[in-house]
Amino acid sequence: MMQHDPLSDSNMALLRGVFIVAAKRTPFGTYGGKLKGHTATDLAEIASRAALQAGKVKPEMISSIVMGNVMQSASDAAYIARHVGLRVGVPVPVPALTVNRLCGSGFQSIVTGAQEIQLNESEIVLCGGAENMSQGPYVAMDIRFGTRLGQDIKLEDWLWAGLTDRHIKTPMGMTAENLAEKYGITRQDCDAYAHKTQCRWKAANDAGYFKEEMAPITLKSKKGEEVMDFDEHPRETTLEGLAKLPAVFKKNGTVSPGNASGVGEGGSAVIIASEDAVKKHNLTPLARLIGYHASGCDPSIMGIGPVPAIEGLLQKTGKKLADADLVEVNEAFAPQYLSVEKVLGLDPDRTNVNGGAIALCHPLGASGNRITAHLVHELRRRGGRYAIGSACIGGGQGIALLIENVK
Repeated sequence: MMQHDPLSDSNMALLRGVFIVAAKRTPFGTYGGKLKGHTATDLAEIASRAALQAGKVKPEMISSIVMGNVMQSASDAAYIARHVGLRVGVPVPVPALTVNRLCGSGFQSIVTGAQEIQLNESEIVLCGGAENMSQGPYVAMDIRFGTRLGQDIKLEDWLWAGLTDRHIKTPMGMTAENLAEKYGITRQDCDAYAHKTQCRWKAANDAGYFKEEMAPITLKSKKGEEVMDFDEHPRETTLEGLAKLPAVFKKNGTVSPGNASGVGEGGSAVIIASEDAVKKHNLTPLARLIGYHASGCDPSIMGIGPVPAIEGLLQKTGKKLADADLVEVNEAFAPQYLSVEKVLGLDPDRTNVNGGAIALCHPLGASGNRITAHLVHELRRRGGRYAIGSACIGGGQGIALLIENVK
C-alpha cells in the first residue's frame, strides 16, 4: 500500500491538483430492457445523487456541471446537464454544459471539468455521462414544410443511422472489420475474447467488485418495487454458441452480435475537486487525475484511436505503459480492442480485468465516465497506483486519461 502524500506531490502534468472525490454509476440496462423507460436525464440524475451522497458533497458546493450525451434520444435531452443540476439541488446560478465527443463523451466531461479547475473557473465539478439507446427515435426527414400528394413517407432509424460515419459512408462495425484485416485478427480470436470478457464480468460481479461504484435503481411494476443493482446485458456464453452467430457487416467477417459491444442505457457521475476545495471542505480524495489526451486517427479504422490517445497521454505525463497497474480500453468491437492490444502491447492480465462493454454494453455518453468510476474503485481495491482509461471514437478519434490512487 502506498504511503506517499498525494496532495504534496509536485510532479504533475496539470497546473492545479484535480482529485476525484466520488464515482458512481447506475446498473447498465440492455436494449429494450428494464431501463428503457428511463431517459438519459433520469439515469444521470440517479448517478449524480449517489455520487453527491457518497462523496459527502453538498449540492451547493458544486461550481459547475458537465454531462456527456450523444444521441439526444429524449425531448429533454438537450437540457440534460442543466436539468440534472436542478433536479439534484445544485443552486440555480451554477452553470451547466452538455458535451458530445461521441463515445468519448463520458471521459470528456471529466476532462472539461478538469480544464475549468485549471483555469480557476471552478473548484468542484459534477461530471457525468448518460445515454438511453432504447429511446432512439424513428424520424421522418424533409416533411416539415409539406409533402406531395401520395408521397410515401419513410421513417429512418435514428439509432442505426447514427452508427454510420456518413463522411466515409461506413458503419462503425465495418471500421472494426478493417482493423481485423489490417492486424490479422480472426473470428476465432474475437469470439475467444468476447467469451473472456463475459467470464471476467461474471467473476467480478459474483465477487461483489461492482458494489462500490453501483447506484441501484428502484423500479416499479405491477408486482411492486424491484431494486435493480446489477448489469442487465451480460450473458452466459460458450465458444460454441458464439461461433454460431452470423457476421453482421462482412461476409465471413469477424464482427457478430456476440463479440460487439451491446446497445443499452446507463448513467455515471464522477465528482472532481481542486486541491484547495478538498482541503477547504475536508473531502476524501479517491484518486488524482494526472493527465488526459485526445487524438484524431483515420476514420476508416476509428477503433485504433486509443493507440495515439494513450501514446500522447504517456508523453504528456512522462509515464510508461508499464507504470499502469490497470488499463481499460472500451470494447466497441472485439477486433477493435484486440487491434489496440496488439499495437500497444497491452498486458491482458492488467487490461479490462473485470470485463468491458461487450459484457456490460456501451451507452455512448456514459461509457467513459463508467470506465473512470470503475478504475477508481478497482485501483483502490487492488492497492495499485496508476490506471489508464481510454476509448475509440466514431469519426476517427481516441481519448485517454490517467489517474492515480490516493488511498
